[in-house]
Formats: sequence, C-alpha cells, structure tokens
Amino acid sequence: MTLVKMARLTLVVCACALMMASARGQSAPAPQAFPLTDGTGLEPHNVKVDAVEYKGHKAVRLTKQAEGDGTAVLHGSDFQDGVIEADVALKVTTPPGVRMPGFIGLAFRAKADGSQYELFYIRPGNSKAEDQSMRNHSVQYCAEPGFGWYPLRKQWPEVYESYADIDPEQWTHLRIEVAGRAAKLYVNGSSKPSLLVDGMKGPNLRGAVALWPSAGEEAYFSNLRITPAAAQAVKNGSDVAGEWDVRFTSDYGAYDGVLKLTRESNAITGTWTGAFGDALPVKGSWRDGYVELTFTGVWMKQAPDETDGPAVTTMAGWIDGDAGKGRMRVLARADGQFSAKRKQ
Repeated sequence: MTLVKMARLTLVVCACALMMASARGQSAPAPQAFPLTDGTGLEPHNVKVDAVEYKGHKAVRLTKQAEGDGTAVLHGSDFQDGVIEADVALKVTTPPGVRMPGFIGLAFRAKADGSQYELFYIRPGNSKAEDQSMRNHSVQYCAEPGFGWYPLRKQWPEVYESYADIDPEQWTHLRIEVAGRAAKLYVNGSSKPSLLVDGMKGPNLRGAVALWPSAGEEAYFSNLRITPAAAQAVKNGSDVAGEWDVRFTSDYGAYDGVLKLTRESNAITGTWTGAFGDALPVKGSWRDGYVELTFTGVWMKQAPDETDGPAVTTMAGWIDGDAGKGRMRVLARADGQFSAKRKQ
C-alpha cells in the first residue's frame, strides 16, 4: 500500500472514529454510585450530616438544623433522564402524638444550592394508619418552589399522592424513573409504580440529585445509584399564543373544544369554544412553557340524578412546540387529562 493510500485510509478511519464519538456524545453518561458511608461528596443546606450505621447499613444521617427547607446535594450529580435508586429509613424523634414528622425523599433536577427541585418522598407512618385518607398520603410528589404538597392536594386531589406498603423505621428501597416531563416512583422492588406523575411542575429539565429530610426526625440514606438515560426531546420556553384543538379525556367522558389564546409577558387571555359553551373568557398564566388556565361555562346534566350548573374549569400543563398536555378538571364534575394540538 502506498503512503498516499495509507494516508487516505487513516483519514477515513479518523473520520469514522469522530462520527462514532459524536454519536456516543448523544448517548447517556455512565452510571454513578454514591455509597453514602460518610459525608464526602455532600453539600448540606440547612442540615447536619453524620456517618453512622443503622440496622446493618453504613449510611449518612441527616437532621434539620432549623425551620425551612433542607437538602444535601450530591457533588458531581448532573441528572436529566434515567433512574435514581437509594435505600432510605427514618426515625421520628418528636414526642408521640405529633403528626407532622415522618417525611423522607429524593430530590432531582435540583439547583446546586438546593433552592429548586422535583421531589418524591414517603411517609411510612401514614402507611399503617387506621384512617384511609392518611394511608393515601404514603407516597407523594411535589416541586419547589411553588408546588408544595398543600396546593397540589387542594387543586388536584388524589393526583400527586398515593398508598404504598411501607414499614416505619425500616429500610425502604426507592426507585425513581424519569423520562422528559414524566416520572414514576417504585417502592421496595415492586414491578409496578406506586405513583406516576405525567407533567412534573419544576422549572428545570436537568440538575443535581439531593437527599431530602424533614424536621423532627433522623433521616438515613445509603447505596444511592444514578443510571442516566438518553434525554427526551423536550424543551422549555414554548409559547402558548395561537389557536388550539383540545381533547379532554375525563373520568366522566371525553369533551372537545378550541382555545384561542394570546400572551403578554406571563399573562394569558383568550376564549374557549366547545363543550361547556361558546367564546367563554379564558385567563391564566405562562411560565417558560408551563401554563395554567381557567374558564367557567355551563354543565348540562347527563344523568337523571344530576342538575345543570356551572362548569368551573381548570387546566394546567406544558406546551412543547405545537403540542401540549396536562391535567384538566371541571370542579365537582369531571377530572382527567387534556391533549392539545396547535392549529396551523
């Protein structure tokens, strides 16, 4: 082989190698393991971190230092989509009869200072309660700031919390699967998720992973592992202005309508035409592609035991380009999901 041919072959091989490297650059990063046998690699915010052993596990113990939020952020964690797993346990230290303590969870897509995050957490004490309502608060989702458990529970009952069988003061294995704007929480190796969230509320599509305790307890964490996946093709910032075909699929039935919307800064105005009335005034808010809308129409009775009345309607979800989806609810009438497609 001549030197010229060898040089050409070398260029081809190098070009192929660069293409393969580029392709690999689009794939998921390598898994990360955090044994959590000491405080190395943790940045505490309003928590104290101690290396301990709890019920056969080497672990870190987190205790809150003061009122307000608290996290311990994992240095080097940069998570968008994939799986987060860890063993967690908690020991309540307040006197009997104090119901508030008993929360422990894993935050993700967090800011480095712990001020913004998505969160799944568990309440083992609720899992064994004699009150079914309390049992239904055993596993919960929230996002801070702005979407804590209380507003989510009041606005969207039963959507962001559920039941799981959890033993207090014992080790519990948590597995969180995240893909785009959706996430699932699995408890103790179950093949079925205990809680599904489609349309997470947080503003960040990627960020750190953090340990999350609450006040009045000792929170233990061990054996945390992050397995990233290739990122889903979603981006923040899509505008809601325009005309949209909407399908509302609820527990009562399916309803269709057309939204005509305009936006000035973060304020949305417009109309809804379809089920519940024509040209109904719509108002709402926009935040980096996340929208919340309200309008009131008329609910026509659909069963003998019903009555006509107002259709007080709330919508909340994300716009991704020319499509949108999220939750939709007609107060005391129907609840479900909506999907939207921009008219061209």
